[in-house]
Amino acid sequence: MEKLTLQNPITINGKKVKTLTYDTDAITVGMFADAEARKLRATSNKGGGSAGACELDYSLHAYLAMMAIVAVNSDIDISDLERISGPDVMELMRIGRNFTTARSAAQSEESGSESSSETTLEPSTPQSASSDGNA
Repeated sequence: MEKLTLQNPITINGKKVKTLTYDTDAITVGMFADAEARKLRATSNKGGGSAGACELDYSLHAYLAMMAIVAVNSDIDISDLERISGPDVMELMRIGRNFTTARSAAQSEESGSESSSETTLEPSTPQSASSDGNA
């Protein structure tokens, strides 16, 4: 579990809250879908909509971060978190962005190391054939 420290505290259940705990590993499929639905409601009448790729959808990122917060804080509602303002909005976006890109980056590194070893083997085969004078 991680912590988000707000520069602009928000009031939740009558108390000023400056620190919010969150866990992106606790985001479920239902929560992901709820984040998408909330993002669409928040942006559709403002000319927004689907970004096409979740990795590029900054509004979705903010709602995914909110889901990570409510996942571990049952006393907090999304409507509480929608009052977050200023640079704290960008912090929410970063949490959600990291959620959407962290696993794909790890997979790229794994597949990149596999393909780089294959790439290294391919050029060495033609070079040895050309040294025999057959190429």
